[in-house]
Amino acid sequence: MLHSEQLNTDGHVDFVMDDGRILATQEFQSPEELYHELIEKVRMYHPSDDISLIEKAYQVANAAHKDQVRKSGEPYIIHPLCVAIILAELEMDKETIAAGLLHDVVEDTALTSEELGAQFGEEVELLVDGVTKLQSLSLSSEGASLQSADKVEIQAENLRKMFLAMAKDIRVILIKLADRLHNMRTLKHMPPAKQQRIARETLDIYCPIAQRLGISKIKVELDDLSLKYLEPDIYYDLAHKIAMRKSERENFIANIVDEVSREIDEAGIEAKIDGRIKHFFSIYKKMKNQNKTLDQIYDLFAVRIIVNSVKDCYAALGVIHEMYKPIPGRFKDYIAMPKANMYQSLHTTLIAGNGQPFEIQIRTFDMHRVAEYGIAAHWKYKEASDGKEPEAQEEEKLTWLRQILEWQQDMSDNKEFLNLLKSDLDLFSDSVYCFTPTGEVKNLPAGSTPIDFAYSIHSAVGNKMIGARVNGKLVTIDYEIQNGDRIEVITSQNSKGPSRDWLNICKSTQAKNKINQWFKAELKDVNITKGKELLTVYCKQKGINMPELMKPKYVEAIQAKYGFHDWDSVLAAIGHGGLKEGQIINRMLELYDKDHKQKMTDEEVLAAVAENAQNKSVQIRPKSGIIVKGIHDVDVHFSKCCSPVPGDEIVGFVTRGRGISIHRTDCINIINLPEDERSRMIEAEWLAGENDKSEYTADIVIYANDRSGLLADVTKAFTEKGINIISLNTRTSKQGIATMELSFQVGGREQMRAMVDKIRTIESVLDIERTSG
Repeated sequence: MLHSEQLNTDGHVDFVMDDGRILATQEFQSPEELYHELIEKVRMYHPSDDISLIEKAYQVANAAHKDQVRKSGEPYIIHPLCVAIILAELEMDKETIAAGLLHDVVEDTALTSEELGAQFGEEVELLVDGVTKLQSLSLSSEGASLQSADKVEIQAENLRKMFLAMAKDIRVILIKLADRLHNMRTLKHMPPAKQQRIARETLDIYCPIAQRLGISKIKVELDDLSLKYLEPDIYYDLAHKIAMRKSERENFIANIVDEVSREIDEAGIEAKIDGRIKHFFSIYKKMKNQNKTLDQIYDLFAVRIIVNSVKDCYAALGVIHEMYKPIPGRFKDYIAMPKANMYQSLHTTLIAGNGQPFEIQIRTFDMHRVAEYGIAAHWKYKEASDGKEPEAQEEEKLTWLRQILEWQQDMSDNKEFLNLLKSDLDLFSDSVYCFTPTGEVKNLPAGSTPIDFAYSIHSAVGNKMIGARVNGKLVTIDYEIQNGDRIEVITSQNSKGPSRDWLNICKSTQAKNKINQWFKAELKDVNITKGKELLTVYCKQKGINMPELMKPKYVEAIQAKYGFHDWDSVLAAIGHGGLKEGQIINRMLELYDKDHKQKMTDEEVLAAVAENAQNKSVQIRPKSGIIVKGIHDVDVHFSKCCSPVPGDEIVGFVTRGRGISIHRTDCINIINLPEDERSRMIEAEWLAGENDKSEYTADIVIYANDRSGLLADVTKAFTEKGINIISLNTRTSKQGIATMELSFQVGGREQMRAMVDKIRTIESVLDIERTSG
């Protein structure tokens, strides 16, 4: 069902499917036809004839989405069916396909997650729940109603949640990728601004994830579709120029395939051979990286030779190099040195008899399957519930994900996390391969230096590095590593640690993160002093009375907003550049102004008294501890989606017939509230009470590496703090990640934070988050 490009009569590009259908101009297929297509695809690869789970999922989804239509006017059920077909093309297990059919049911219909679990089992329920949570996350920095700093905070937090969801079960992101692919195929029905936003998010986040997981089958189509909406002029210009000489190019490829097939056959090598023009984004990337025009890109064509064994790969390479003249420096052996996503092939660029350069890729059938399906290949030909551990290659692909989870634990600064992540997900970056003295292969970003190499081994090696040898010769630390270099790091226990200049020299995200972490730990006192100075200078320049802002109330509010445990940590963050001094002072000024409103004149007081008869601030039931402004005699209740506790910033929402629900201001449901509903939001605040002994329900989720005694350690921590647990649910993924959902009673935010801090000290705990909608 994946597409190729074809220029139609009006000068635009249609999307032509593998079976020849033109997606852009065809009539909608009926759901029944699509369902039969899905079942046929599943039966082509799945060893079991039992499709009852998929059939039941289709029936439930069809009934749940009845009478719903998409922007295109087609029945909504077509979308989950197309998502399921994409998953079937990846040859996924039946549970994943069922979850693909049901992925919008909980979000868009009255069906609950618990009802799904009862009908389809816990595995399908968890997959659907994971995808549903991802649906509500805004991964782009759009959002007109938010300040730019808040956009970064929310975007980074949502990305953190997405990677945690991936860690729990990688199939969640595979369903999301299939969902995004079908949405991109039908993006023409959206307004232009939304097309741009979704295409940018796809290119920045989803395309790199598909690449890291090795799923080229999805990645190349997402690339091209993103380019179509982000750079339409470039896209259609490429399409037009390639189509102009389409028949000539097709004849060239056909001749090469015929010549190669004849020689390979004569050599006694059994092979499947085909040729193609490279996809648009690949061509655009070469043009941009190399600053060239289309005419200057010589390897537009690629011929693929697929053989039975690694031995045949090198034998075929010998035949090819005997037939055509190879271009020096254009041979890459990804079989001996696989890419980070475990892609393997031999790549060689050659000159044809007519002087036209072209590329040949040689791989085995197993390598081809891994290149096309990536991490999804793990589920091919087997049930998902067979309990087998992922193969070594799949484990390698997930190394990148584990590294990101480590960053999440190391970083409290969301802006820094976001910058590192976007740098790591850069689609336009290339790789370089080098060796340790023991022969281990290291894969680093192109342009890397010995600093990057040292930190790729261990942070202790990087921190103690004083020099390096490359191929036995001493080099400077800014030496640019070349493919095949053998690198030895020289360390000294007397080293004073990395230099700040290293941050400008090193290339890899991993090295920059570890160097920054060292400076934060080693230079905290210096950063605190620098942070104080920056705040003082800023206040003097703006004529702000700084002591008025440094009251405990405002200091604690800043610590709570940015997730720091003490004021020194805030100052240190300002000192090393993680936070801007203006950002902090302006926030404190807002809080100060809120408490020090200008005194009203006599006339204003009389007017306010008259108005208050109609619309006054009232204290709603002392036991609720909430003051709601402007509403009289209305029931107030706490929202269960985010469970606010005293100390949280809160807002009221006027419901239809159920009074006012109180939410945290960072609740996902409030952040994603439609514009036409925002008028129902109302100011609310906690009623100060020194003797208030009320208890409130707090909800958190703990993620940890599963081990014996983990549950006992967690419950013991609550007992030692004297906190009552109301409910506790725990489950463990196949990857060994334990998820604990807890509800407990606290007197306020400070008590809850103390509890969370204690849990973080427990061995194997990875992350803790409050539920936020």
